[in-house]
Amino acid sequence: MLDGFLRSDGRKGIRNHLAVVYLVECAHFVASEIVLPYRDLGAQVIGFPGCYPNEYAQRMLERLCTHPNVGAVLLVSLGCESFNRFRLEKTVAATGRPVETIVIQRSGGTRAAIAQGRDWLAARLPELAAARRVPMALSELVVGTVCGGSDGTSGITGNPAAGIAFDRLVAAGARCIFEETGELIGCERIMAARATTPELAAELTASVEKAAAYYATLGYGSFAAGNAEGGLSTIEEKSMGAYAKSGSSPISGLLKPGDIPPKTGLYLLDVVPDGEVRFGFPNISDNAEIVEMMACGAHLTFFVTARGSVVGSALAPVIKICANPDTYARMAGDMDVNAGRILSGTPLEEVGAEIFDLAIAVARGRKTASEALGHAEFILTYKSFEPIGPACLPA
Repeated sequence: MLDGFLRSDGRKGIRNHLAVVYLVECAHFVASEIVLPYRDLGAQVIGFPGCYPNEYAQRMLERLCTHPNVGAVLLVSLGCESFNRFRLEKTVAATGRPVETIVIQRSGGTRAAIAQGRDWLAARLPELAAARRVPMALSELVVGTVCGGSDGTSGITGNPAAGIAFDRLVAAGARCIFEETGELIGCERIMAARATTPELAAELTASVEKAAAYYATLGYGSFAAGNAEGGLSTIEEKSMGAYAKSGSSPISGLLKPGDIPPKTGLYLLDVVPDGEVRFGFPNISDNAEIVEMMACGAHLTFFVTARGSVVGSALAPVIKICANPDTYARMAGDMDVNAGRILSGTPLEEVGAEIFDLAIAVARGRKTASEALGHAEFILTYKSFEPIGPACLPA
């Protein structure tokens, strides 16, 4: 049904990007300048801004640099940061992908590092462009979903339409990931009732309870002023709308960032850090959640927005589903699906089918609106997670 780029671990990508990775904020400018002439040729910038080491960030970049949508990797280091660039390069090299590391302090500074990086990209990008696709089954596709800029229309148009598309994808063999536990507060019992085992149900409930405690400690939750302006009144009301995008399939497992769903099914991604509150708000923007789903192998993401979001993502396409018809009328150029027309009588099932069909088209190579506009947002911050237990992925 599909075709993709075969990787050494057997997974297949729907894009063949070259990732230029800064390993500290001090190297971000150089990485961006290296990519600048090659933005439209498949080179994209990702990275970690922190100087202090963090195992979560290390694991995330290892997962992202070996993501099936990535064909080659250039690491850009300042030279004195604490990030373990040697481990990251070794991890990428073990997959057979071309990989190179530039250390700015050793290469002669900004201009020399940019020239060196551009030379490497100029040699690699034609190789990626010439790569041949191989057959790819729908069961090999991983799809994520997020919502951002929600209002009173989100829970009755865009999110349930995305849920219908999820149900169709799961039925066709795909692996689907939804989040965010901080926006599922109040839904834990009805969500747990969909778990494939009682043990998994307990894990799902605990993940939401953890999120509620985390936000209570911070003194605020995942509820923005824009949500209230758009007609939402409580976190529970917002949660019910956010929950709708998970569809109605049985829940097969609970993941944490970087965990790959092992088989067909629907998975919840727990994005709230484990342990004491140390790193502030769990996800400072919607793109942080998209990055975490990409680290779980998501080839593409459904992004439901009602107030209007313009962001896309590096490495993996974002399908923008607009829940509010007025927002769509103002921002049609940034949107892929007008789910707001459900309010005018278009059947929910029809829009869900449109989203499903678009996912297949994007997996086959069609550009989303955010891709065509050149959006390639990326953000990665400090977090800490414990490994999942056996109850999270029932046999």
